Amino acid sequence: MGSITHAAGLLQEKLKTWLESCILVLPNFLVALLVLVVSYLLSRRLSAVVRGMLSRFVKNQALINFLGILVRITVLLLGFLIALRILDLDDAFFSVMAGVGIAGIAIGFAFQDVASNFIAGIALVFRSDRPFKVGDVVETNDFIGVIKEINLRDTLLETFHGHSIFIPNKLIFENAVVNYTLKGQRRVDLQVGISYGEDLEKVKEVTMAALEPVTGKLAARPVEFYFEEFGNSSINFQVRVWIPFVSQPEYLRTRSDMVVRIKKAYDQHGITIPFPIRTLDFGIKGGEKLSAMLSSKEGFGS
Repeated sequence: MGSITHAAGLLQEKLKTWLESCILVLPNFLVALLVLVVSYLLSRRLSAVVRGMLSRFVKNQALINFLGILVRITVLLLGFLIALRILDLDDAFFSVMAGVGIAGIAIGFAFQDVASNFIAGIALVFRSDRPFKVGDVVETNDFIGVIKEINLRDTLLETFHGHSIFIPNKLIFENAVVNYTLKGQRRVDLQVGISYGEDLEKVKEVTMAALEPVTGKLAARPVEFYFEEFGNSSINFQVRVWIPFVSQPEYLRTRSDMVVRIKKAYDQHGITIPFPIRTLDFGIKGGEKLSAMLSSKEGFGS
């Protein structure tokens, strides 16, 4: 019984000591918590201020976003270190960080894709020959759309169907990127087929004349016309027009205008765009028409 009473007394004394220690540490804990909250709010505010100031002088939106994130991380890190100092835990923190150095190497291998995406993101932001910028129309990794954001880990691309695609920066850095906006002009290709009975020279002349005043066409770039193949029911050709290009709607408007103008011109000149045609060939050796076979049978019967 005496041993139990002694143990209870020791436990009570220990709890009392812990409670006194917590009471002594409580003010520092509250101050450290306040420092963390203030640093969080300050990081958001300073990040917004830096972005606003840079946007007046820098046109690279990706660089503005990167520096804004960098400012925010720096302020948060400083607030965290100040809070540790208030709690007198900074030495312990750095000792623990030094102790987990080997574990950090293992973690680095586990998260090497994250690190590679981060490094690729920095490279995309700072390289002088950037393959694209925010607002460009690009095609990469089997996706085509408008670049909306370039983040440290991934790039946000919005497709023309309204879908948001987050592509890891590593994939963009390693694969081909087609930038339709970089040169400020784009070629519009249109496939057309005409009847085998048409005069090809006349078709070429009528088509090129119809497309000369097409919407948005660059005056310095002539209409391009090329016959391509003998199709199943038509002679096929490709016609090309160059336009100044900034966004996808311009491309679609020009392509639509090309279709309308070609159809009107062909109607005026009696040029036929044939429906798919299938020819039925009769006879063992082929080349015989049904009417010929019927007449031959009738003659044989008589």
